[in-house]
Amino acid sequence: MIDLVIDQRRKDLGGFEVGRVLPYAKRRMVGPFVFFDHMGPVDFQAGFPRTVDVRPHPHIGLSTVTYLFEGEITHRDSTGVTQAIHPGEVNWMVAGRGITHSERFETLRRNGGAMHGIQAWVALPAELEETDPAFANHGPDDLPTYEGGGMWARLIAGRAFGAEAKVKTQSPLFYVHWRLDAGAKAQLPAEYPERAAYVAEGSVEVDGRTYQAGQMLVFLPGRPVTFTAQTPAIVMLLGGEPVGPRFVEWNFVSSSKERLEQAKADWRAGRMKLPDADDQEFIPLPEPAPPPNPMS
Repeated sequence: MIDLVIDQRRKDLGGFEVGRVLPYAKRRMVGPFVFFDHMGPVDFQAGFPRTVDVRPHPHIGLSTVTYLFEGEITHRDSTGVTQAIHPGEVNWMVAGRGITHSERFETLRRNGGAMHGIQAWVALPAELEETDPAFANHGPDDLPTYEGGGMWARLIAGRAFGAEAKVKTQSPLFYVHWRLDAGAKAQLPAEYPERAAYVAEGSVEVDGRTYQAGQMLVFLPGRPVTFTAQTPAIVMLLGGEPVGPRFVEWNFVSSSKERLEQAKADWRAGRMKLPDADDQEFIPLPEPAPPPNPMS
């Protein structure tokens, strides 16, 4: 039933930590999901430094998906959008042939407070990798919910459990937020060929074993999966139809290595437009480390 268990790897992003889950050496993708970061949880004190913000940076070939449990982030991008995201909303940004954006913590810097959420990337199908960039924010009214038997569920994107979110996606997928009371049981159907569950809080039992916060369970296809919450728990379900292998370098995703090199050259040369509302700084392209000196 369980093909692989991936433990998050904690990374300091210059003021708060994230748990990096995907990509992983033994599992690069689950369906079209090619990147999965657990942001926080962290409690910010008012007045924390601007170095915590994510300065303007580029993407190609993917959609970024931001979903918060707590906090607020202000998004600005090169299509002209400025949008604050709040808990229970979805920011879905299609990078396509190229977009730049920033993520700022202005409200939290002013007031202080908790920040906790998930940042995911979804690889675009090959025929849509060069589509026009776009952005959409969706509130809770666009995201179907269900409650019963000690479980609360929200469909963040795609189709699952007989429901469909109003978020426009580019390939068959599902992305679900579960809140489970202690002792509650819930089942993930065998609807898609690639499926995973990430335990964001608490602990759950699957197939006689207990899994803790910070672990992603990747499932074999063909069988439904039953979860029993050992404590109050938050579980994120994700997956879908595979879109084929992808190359990932820095913030770029593509089915072509040559396209990655072009994107790197474009960013290095300043050919990618910055957000109008946030064009005073940017993150430079990381340069590869020099080869070791054989004489040292």
